[in-house]
Amino acid sequence: MKWRAVISLVIALTCDPAVAQSTTTLEHRGEQLLSRHCAMCHAMGRTGSSPHAQAPVFRSLGRKYPVTALEEALGEGLISGHPAMREFKFPPSDVAAIIAYLSAIQEH
Repeated sequence: MKWRAVISLVIALTCDPAVAQSTTTLEHRGEQLLSRHCAMCHAMGRTGSSPHAQAPVFRSLGRKYPVTALEEALGEGLISGHPAMREFKFPPSDVAAIIAYLSAIQEH
């Protein structure tokens, strides 16, 4: 069911320049949020290694599970098994921005 929504979004983005521009803005906001909260440990972009050796690079998260699977955890409180990582909880608008950015940088 979620895949239909993703496919619809991709079609909309390729057909409507205004939607594509707003998506770019959303991705940029997601990048800013992750830079502020996560870049001290995680590699943020399409290249580079994580500053913290055990922190996964964000561009490879999609290899383990769909990035959209993080929506609930980001909104309700993302907790890691790693004791140095604090809990993160984001409002829905920030979750959407983070997911947009993470989706944009995934390696395929």
